[in-house]
Amino acid sequence: MTRRDGLRRQVRTWQAARREWKAEHERFKAAQRAAGKKRECSDAEHPGPPPTGFALLPWLLMGLGSFSNLLQGRTPNPWIGGLGLFTFNSLYIYVTFRSFDRAKRRSVSTRVALVLMGLLTTGLALGYGGDWLTFFPLLGLAVGAALRGPWLGRTGLLLSVYAAAVSYVRGGWGDASGIGYATFLSSMVTAAILGLSEAVRELRAAREELARRAVEKERLRFSRDLHDLLGHTLSVIVVKSEAARRLAPRDMDAALAQITDIESVGRQALTEIREAVTGYREGSLATELTRARSALSAASVEPVFSQSGTPLDPQTEALLGWVVREAVTNVVRHSRAGRCEIRVNGTAERVRLTVTDDGTGAGADDAGGAGTQDRTGAGTDD
Repeated sequence: MTRRDGLRRQVRTWQAARREWKAEHERFKAAQRAAGKKRECSDAEHPGPPPTGFALLPWLLMGLGSFSNLLQGRTPNPWIGGLGLFTFNSLYIYVTFRSFDRAKRRSVSTRVALVLMGLLTTGLALGYGGDWLTFFPLLGLAVGAALRGPWLGRTGLLLSVYAAAVSYVRGGWGDASGIGYATFLSSMVTAAILGLSEAVRELRAAREELARRAVEKERLRFSRDLHDLLGHTLSVIVVKSEAARRLAPRDMDAALAQITDIESVGRQALTEIREAVTGYREGSLATELTRARSALSAASVEPVFSQSGTPLDPQTEALLGWVVREAVTNVVRHSRAGRCEIRVNGTAERVRLTVTDDGTGAGADDAGGAGTQDRTGAGTDD
């Protein structure tokens, strides 16, 4: 086989690897589109807006009996009764709508409105009795909507006893037991339902926040892995391509060897990117040291490696492998060094990795340094 045939074979191999990378990229985009459709479906299943005061307005129909008495003229001083009914309904609407906002629910104006409702309900119940006693359960409902915490139970109990006492004065034990029980039940049930609704909303918000943080963390992981992988791989490809260009005029066999290395690096990069996409990539210190030796030699940098101490666990090896990869990438790209020394000293308690060179080039890539800090910060203290 002539040298030209060898070059053609290497070019065809590189083109095949490029087609494989394009196919992998298309599969990745298809997976992204599928994930987007799934997210749209989950958004469609998202519950509607939180409840508002409109949910408690239908209970005002309990006052229809009093309104009917006013229309039929069975209420003495109907103008006073009508004004009292209008004022009570206005205060009820004011309190219930403010009860669905935590800050407004705890405000002084809401508490003052509740006190005014209590005084007005007492006056109407003592003055008219009968159907006007049903304002106490409505007052209990407003109390259950506006109050939370340990004071709710005590307030609801005192309110029900007070309602029973007023009802006893106007209608005897029959009205007292029914109104007292209805007042206590309306306050407790309303508070329980609204409290449960708020808890569900808060849990759902917390779950969405956790999901958002998980997605953000995955994006950061992928961008970090992609930077580390492509930064190192492209640096090696550039260095070996320059070496092949320099060697081609005088030593075609050495140039073919460099091109073969480029093919191997490209294929390995495809595998690593595929593993980075799926999140299953784990580095190996021995593998990274071998690649570092090849990359440094191609860049005319003398590699000097030494490793001593106890064997390392897989997690520590993977972490050190990433650090070696980033450090060697910076040496090749920025240091203009002639010699690079990597030493690994491990004990049972801690591991020390030292990378030094004799270069005088520019500083390392900020993104690479941040990625290395993220990895070492996420690892152990070794």
